[in-house]
Formats: sequence, C-alpha cells, structure tokens
Amino acid sequence: MNFKLDTKPTYTVITPISDVLDAALTDALRQKWNEFAEKGSSNFIVDLQHCLNVKEESLSALAYLHEYIYDNNFSLVFTNVQPHVLEVLKAKEIDHAVNITPKMIEAIDIVSMEILERELFNEDEP
Repeated sequence: MNFKLDTKPTYTVITPISDVLDAALTDALRQKWNEFAEKGSSNFIVDLQHCLNVKEESLSALAYLHEYIYDNNFSLVFTNVQPHVLEVLKAKEIDHAVNITPKMIEAIDIVSMEILERELFNEDEP
C-alpha cells in the first residue's frame, strides 16, 4: 500500500494513494500507526482525498482502528472524505463512530485540541 506521509511535530498526515477504502487499506493504516507509535508519533490525520469508493468490509475495521487509537490516548481524524465514501459512512452510521472533517485545517484543530485536553487532564492527576 502506498502512502504519502507528512510528519509534523505533534501529528502525522497519512494520505493513502488508493482509490478504494477497503480492508487492506485499513489494515495498512493500522500497521502505519503501529510503526509511528513505536517512534513516538501517534496522532494521525488520514487524508482520504484519493479514495473514491469504499468497501463495506472496511467499515468495522475503520471504527475499530479509531477506537483503538483513542483507547491509547491518541488522536485520529479523517479528512477530505469524498462524497460517495461519506455517503456510505453515513448510511452505515460510521460517521458517528469516527472523527471526520471536511477540511485539513479542521482536522489539525481537532488533533491540537485533543492534545491540549490530554495535557490538561494529566496535570490534574496526582
């Protein structure tokens, strides 16, 4: 699976070079997250600008990946979701289980705010 990667100080943008969001792509995203997590970078924005179609088999894996990353106190946001893919996500109610933003700047804002929230909550702990 080919990806364009853009690493920033607090997050990494992963842009799959694929026209289909399928189980293989979600598995590759999970592997990329694991690779980056080992290196200390675990907040992600996935730019789905190239994904024009989605396979239903990938939807539960996508929701699981989102939940897994958040269970580990990191962030995952999907952006630039193409109309047909968004339509399928909404029809299957996956849009309520994952963070989706129309634009990259909004995805960056969510990741930044979540990082800040985690830092504030950790300050409150003894």
